[in-house]
Amino acid sequence: MVHMDGRTALVTGASRGIGQAIALRLAAAGATVIVHFGTDEDGARETVAQIEREGGAAHAVGAELGTDGDVETLFTGVEAALAGRPLDVLVNNAAAPPAGPLGATTPAAFDRLFAVNVRAPYFIIQRALPLLRDGGRVITISSVATRMANPAQTSFAMTKGAVETMTLTLANELGARGVTVNAVAPGATRTATNGAIFEAPGLAGLIAGSTALGRVGEAGDVADVVAFLASDAARWITGQVIDASGGLFLGPRAA
Repeated sequence: MVHMDGRTALVTGASRGIGQAIALRLAAAGATVIVHFGTDEDGARETVAQIEREGGAAHAVGAELGTDGDVETLFTGVEAALAGRPLDVLVNNAAAPPAGPLGATTPAAFDRLFAVNVRAPYFIIQRALPLLRDGGRVITISSVATRMANPAQTSFAMTKGAVETMTLTLANELGARGVTVNAVAPGATRTATNGAIFEAPGLAGLIAGSTALGRVGEAGDVADVVAFLASDAARWITGQVIDASGGLFLGPRAA
């Protein structure tokens, strides 16, 4: 059982999907959660409201990542929400979606992917370090796209490869403070916002048939892994990429 009573957490991109599930899971464990949103303020407010209905504490903070001044805008709100307390857990979840195959990707789309998926988490960590307590946690959401050859996601996979390298090097740098730095790599994950995609004829069955555990992932599957890494039980795990895909595309399935 994960216990986070009295701790604080910042989850970026927490207005919906996996980020929302992570925020709810950390709050259920007792953390006060800062719910970041880019443009979906209503979703963030609903995440906060759901946490509060269940007896938890949360604050919504808006900042559109990938724009000038994004990190400072974010941390103006974060510091107000912390009200002098340290930050215990940082979860870099916010990300721009794949921009398409090589032939269709524009320089503008490529630059936005890297601005949101690489530059933003890097400088969010930099800005968070003075607030992060010794022994804190940094967790970044990656993707199984880094270990699969998907021509429709080349630039996206490149961004996730970058944050996995960042995870390894920062774990070595921040270990002196007892801060663990890890990444979580989901696979095909059904959420309230992308559920319609999995209604395409045969798609859910195809994914389940290509997954060792035989089903499509749910947002809660990923959130539980993040909660574990944020807990004291994961104190000896750092510099790792934890695959949270249920074993998607591990190889040929036994007949």
